[in-house]
Amino acid sequence: MNRRGPGHASVGAGRSRLVTLSSAIILAAFLLAGCDSAEDAPAPHIRPVRIVTVERQPAGSTISLTGTVQAQTEVDLSFRIEGRLVERRVNVGDTVKAGDVIARLDPQNEQNSVRAARAAVAAAAGQAAEARNDYQRQSQLLSGGWVSKARYDQAQQARQTAEAQLDSMHAQLSIAEDRLGYTELVADADGTVTTRGAEPGEVVRAGQMIVQLARKDGKDAVFDVPPQVKDQAPANPEIEVSLTMDPAVRAEGRVREVSPRADPATGTFQVRVGLSEPPPQMRLGSTVTGRMTIDRDAGISIPATALGGSDAQPSVFVVDPQTMETQIRPIEIARFDQTRVLISSGLEPGEIVVTAGVQALRPGQKVRFPGAGS
Repeated sequence: MNRRGPGHASVGAGRSRLVTLSSAIILAAFLLAGCDSAEDAPAPHIRPVRIVTVERQPAGSTISLTGTVQAQTEVDLSFRIEGRLVERRVNVGDTVKAGDVIARLDPQNEQNSVRAARAAVAAAAGQAAEARNDYQRQSQLLSGGWVSKARYDQAQQARQTAEAQLDSMHAQLSIAEDRLGYTELVADADGTVTTRGAEPGEVVRAGQMIVQLARKDGKDAVFDVPPQVKDQAPANPEIEVSLTMDPAVRAEGRVREVSPRADPATGTFQVRVGLSEPPPQMRLGSTVTGRMTIDRDAGISIPATALGGSDAQPSVFVVDPQTMETQIRPIEIARFDQTRVLISSGLEPGEIVVTAGVQALRPGQKVRFPGAGS
């Protein structure tokens, strides 16, 4: 039987105290680590967004677009025959009157054709006169019984053929004289030359543009209109047009023509507004500004990019200006297009709505935006 002395008891007590001390140190280390973890926890992410402050829009709004002044009718003046251009009497900017000679072709070939046609008419006239005389003789002889009916029929047929040939030659002469007249290009109306084509010395083909003439029968203000503006425009709107550089110069106009097809590059539609008694300062090519009032319903309008939620329940993110946190707000839509949404209920003037970044937001998330001081 082993017996332990006092020394053994003191050693056991020392070991117990050592274990207790080690446990306390480990516990303190865990507590300190927990405190450090709490202190090192990352701050909630603040997402940058774009916003708009809700405002109530009036019942109608004015749309302004920039365009140019053009002639209502622009025609390409060209020769009806081909030939060598020997003279062009006008240049860009010149004013012409109806009947003025614009350009000339070398007339030599057409003059020769006229002379040949006149000679052919003279020859056909001689043959026709001879055939008529022979027919008259055969008619007298037939009445006296001196010739047969067959000979008389031959004389009658020869007379008809000769007269038909004479008519044909007269037609050829008329064509040749017309072609000679076509060697002169004549203005068919008053106007201003806006473009020139061929130069003297060139051989031009029939229908090739020699000059472009803007007729003085009216002026249009021409605008490239976005589709949403075109669709919202009232029927037969009255357009106020003014010079962009001098707004005091004004004219009234109404839509005269709307292009049925959008421009493939810009997606806009060309609209021509006929100007009523435009002032002289509105020259062709002048830059003008057109203003039109669009009938819109009164209400709250926000950008279409702010819209979220589902088709059954559309919603937007509203920002609390005190906490800078977002909340989802269900809304009811009265009308919308590709860029704007008209709200019938769910928002009040002065509220802040997120317009960009809504797909990455969640309710209660903190946000920041320019001018918010955060």
